[in-house]
Amino acid sequence: MDTAAFKVRGSVSRPSRCFLRLALVGAGNASLRLTELNSHDSLVSVTTDGGAEMGIPSYDQFIRPLLRVLFEHPNGLRASAAHELVAERVGLTSAEREELLPSGTQKVHKNRIGWAHDRLKRAQYSESASRGYWCLTEAGMDLATRFSELPQEVVDEIARPDRDSTASHDSSEMFSEVEGSSTTPEEQIDSAIRDLRESASKELLGLILQQSDLFFETLVLDVLRAMGYGAGPNSIKHAGGSHDGGIDGVISMDHLGLEKVYVQAKKWAVNNTVGRPDLQAFSGALRGQQATKGVFITTSSFSGPAKDFAERVSDSIVLVDGDRLTQLMIDYGVGVQPRRIIKLVDVDRDYFEGS
Repeated sequence: MDTAAFKVRGSVSRPSRCFLRLALVGAGNASLRLTELNSHDSLVSVTTDGGAEMGIPSYDQFIRPLLRVLFEHPNGLRASAAHELVAERVGLTSAEREELLPSGTQKVHKNRIGWAHDRLKRAQYSESASRGYWCLTEAGMDLATRFSELPQEVVDEIARPDRDSTASHDSSEMFSEVEGSSTTPEEQIDSAIRDLRESASKELLGLILQQSDLFFETLVLDVLRAMGYGAGPNSIKHAGGSHDGGIDGVISMDHLGLEKVYVQAKKWAVNNTVGRPDLQAFSGALRGQQATKGVFITTSSFSGPAKDFAERVSDSIVLVDGDRLTQLMIDYGVGVQPRRIIKLVDVDRDYFEGS
């Protein structure tokens, strides 16, 4: 554990959480890093554990460093350059710079810096003079000149998602106690989608467990059919029954039936784990069919030894537990129906610039 003294550049206006730029005193280290404080102290003792990461700041916490970067480039700069300069200014690690949103569509820090700029634009402190080019307005330059470190109340006011873009820029009128959201709209959407999917997944699993074994076997084949398996409409056949030999379905992957995938479906209670013996029995059933590909699908889960066995056997066995099954049902529209479709758009600046 290493302890070092830091001097705060700026002040903490209230005991709420604030991220301030700190400069290391007397250690010959001029690098800057955002650090979380919970006090009014101007000299803080910071204890680190081998350079532990503090995580990516929320979008409202990017407003201060973004304002300073734009202030230092009065003629403006490209958004990509602003992303890099702000990331460097707050000391993001290489791993943090590569972290993606849950949707996988954009890097987290770029998304949050983008929304920090959106808030500055709504407050009329910045503008996009051309596509992907950011520049402070006269009001923004004035704000950055008056405050070397924005008071937290000003940051909160700028971060308000419902703030009036025509509001006065007199900072004396901007000291409300409104808390800004710590996540961007995309992150909030992703989080809401995860919550809704999890809720639907749990409801689906509960309904499946109330059905018969025959219903479950048919459902499993419906999911595989929806995923595109099979050479045609009649290439997936149900084979369950008292003498099924451990095989509940057969999928012909070509029209001549030369390549087949065998399916086993087990509708078990959630706490009834599928073990290694069950996988060994399924592997034996595959060998009895001279098959090399199999899918074992259950409403419960697989034990560690069962997973290890599936990975080591020469036969290719894919395991699908209850959670993955319900997620596949949602993804491929089996047992669910769309309730609401939301369309997200980006402004097409090429349309306007081409006129």
